[in-house]
Amino acid sequence: MTLRLILIRHAKSSWDDPFSDDHARVLNARGQASATAIGKWLAEHGYVPDLVLCSDAARAQQTANLILPALSPAPKLQLSARLYHATPDTIKGLLGKQTATTVAVVGHNPGLGMLANALVKTAPDHNRFRGYPTCATTIIDFDADAWSEIQSHTGTTVDFIVPRDLIGTTAQHGN
Repeated sequence: MTLRLILIRHAKSSWDDPFSDDHARVLNARGQASATAIGKWLAEHGYVPDLVLCSDAARAQQTANLILPALSPAPKLQLSARLYHATPDTIKGLLGKQTATTVAVVGHNPGLGMLANALVKTAPDHNRFRGYPTCATTIIDFDADAWSEIQSHTGTTVDFIVPRDLIGTTAQHGN
């Protein structure tokens, strides 16, 4: 059986108030445009998850809520406080409990980027993969029967994209 994992770092958030609660920060205009573009890209390529595991941070939820309308059938959205700044092991632990064959995770760096880098056999030929910028999205396939079987360096990179590849720098006013 093939399991598909879609790892999405939340889109660019606003730093208008550097003293605001990090958990409550929302997306800026660039982030909103990026998340919408990623949703369209996922739909155009048929990368539609059955389930979206999402950090309960405002910027992650907003990212997911801008992506989901483009996807059909609509995936189930499951919020998790454990995904807020989660380590790769925490994310893998949450994945290990899932039964859906295609799961997306919307979360934060450094954990999400570290997990993407650790899971793939071969990194995509893209200069932004190692750093995993905001709204970076990786599609990874695993030859496994259960998420609990997933091991490091066993995933096949199907695709990788960053919003800049889709919308360039035109939507990048502000931060």
